[in-house]
Amino acid sequence: MIIDTHCHLNDKRFEKDLDEVIQRAFDADVKGMIIPGADPAELPGAVEIAEKYDNIYFAVGVHPYDKEDFDLSFLEKHITHPKCIAVGECGLDYYRLPDDAEEKEADKAAQKAIFREQIALAKKYGKPLIIHIRDASKDSLDILIKENAREVGGVLHCYNASPILLELDRHGFYYGIGGVITFKNAKKLVEILPQIPKEKLLIETDAPYLTPHPHRGERNEPFYTTLVAEKMAEILQMERTELEEIVLANTQKLFNRFF
Repeated sequence: MIIDTHCHLNDKRFEKDLDEVIQRAFDADVKGMIIPGADPAELPGAVEIAEKYDNIYFAVGVHPYDKEDFDLSFLEKHITHPKCIAVGECGLDYYRLPDDAEEKEADKAAQKAIFREQIALAKKYGKPLIIHIRDASKDSLDILIKENAREVGGVLHCYNASPILLELDRHGFYYGIGGVITFKNAKKLVEILPQIPKEKLLIETDAPYLTPHPHRGERNEPFYTTLVAEKMAEILQMERTELEEIVLANTQKLFNRFF
């Protein structure tokens, strides 16, 4: 029994066959899904999907790339919804910063500001965080510790295999593992996976992105968590059923839900 802890089911690529995508996952014992917040304009779609299906939940949050659309009051309107179980995905992404040095620093400062606001939001309402980190591990670590994010904990979405982020285990954070673990060039993640305490592992797809092998190039979907679980079990040298039981318990503990 697997919970896909990060899938963008409200993405336009699922418009024509969403019911089939969800049923295909349920048929494969993927019993629950969490839709993260990213672009505020897409939040109503996430709410609608979560209201339609018993075991689908959503989070409120703004991705660093959508920081210009950040509106705290808008997020607060949805955070008390009974199907809202987290804040995020929020965090830092330095992959596409401007070339100009002054603009680059201004962009970083803006990202940090709304990251801190979303951490404060999570603490105010007692919701765990879904954290996005790309090329910004040190700054993200510093902010999470300084802002005492351990009060609510959370998950490092699509954990980037940065060794310094293993410190967040002690601060109540979990590590989301997705299709990247199946990639041939994922050597760092494969090497570091055994260093993560098993009671801190979660499974995700980031659908429709980051489709696992052997389906790279196709649209990702929650059904493919089964491939992620299979690869993780292989690397950790354990039975897949045992791994899934551990990860399910982890998911239920972090999000305070029995899926």
